[in-house]
Amino acid sequence: MTKPDKITDKVRLQDAQALAQGYSPAIRAMEIASIVSFVALEGVLAYKLWSTPHTGPWMLTLAVVLGYLAADFVSGFVHWMGDTWGSTQMPVLGKAFIRPFREHHVDEKAITRHDFVETNGNNCLVSLPVAALAVAVPLNGPGWVFLAAFLGAMIFWVMATNQFHKWSHLDTPPALIHFLQRVHLILPPDHHRIHHTAPFNQYYCITVGWMNRPLRMIHFFPLMERLITWVTGQLPRQDDIGTEAAQALVAVDDATQVPVLQAAKELLKASAEEPVQPISSRPTP
Repeated sequence: MTKPDKITDKVRLQDAQALAQGYSPAIRAMEIASIVSFVALEGVLAYKLWSTPHTGPWMLTLAVVLGYLAADFVSGFVHWMGDTWGSTQMPVLGKAFIRPFREHHVDEKAITRHDFVETNGNNCLVSLPVAALAVAVPLNGPGWVFLAAFLGAMIFWVMATNQFHKWSHLDTPPALIHFLQRVHLILPPDHHRIHHTAPFNQYYCITVGWMNRPLRMIHFFPLMERLITWVTGQLPRQDDIGTEAAQALVAVDDATQVPVLQAAKELLKASAEEPVQPISSRPTP
């Protein structure tokens, strides 16, 4: 079995220059339209929440905080999907969505050279359906108001995720940004650096990173990869790090027992080895 510290020797990344050239004028136009649409929908939602009598400061505060946690999880899930599955050769999705993930592993400083549109356009695009849903929620009572506020807050933080991510790669961020990183209210560079250790298979959450340790403790992403591979037969990370490294990583993951599964196997083994007590046929006096 390949040792984990030897997998990095097998990693074969794609050409950074070729990946950067995949950012076309059509993709940029799509991103600009997405940003304008997202801002418009969030503005409509803010106006509706301001106008309703069913809102309150505590409700909105709770919605913003829970939305932040949800956005961190969503950022990790989307990041994991983009890093792990698909190919840059896929139609539409390949150049528009998967290419930036591949480029970022090859040249992690490239994001610091992206302007506002290239940094945030994709996140605005994927947030549009949820933004439309939040606007469509009828604000007929406190529960509906909370739902709309939660959805609106979550997609706002999802939109801000790539900006936080970009700041984590700056050599000298602005003083306020550095302070927020230091107190871990946005994604800190040291925390995110764990993800940028080849083969890039951990710490996917990049809004703030609070969800990374809990998800790692329960082996959330490895279990999801095993499920998807079992259903589809696809090899995770094959397009990103190359077939040889991806196969070696799968071998290591398969050899690593998830704690819950290991406990279940030990319990079943103990039950099977436990001697069966004979049942007496003599009647009870």
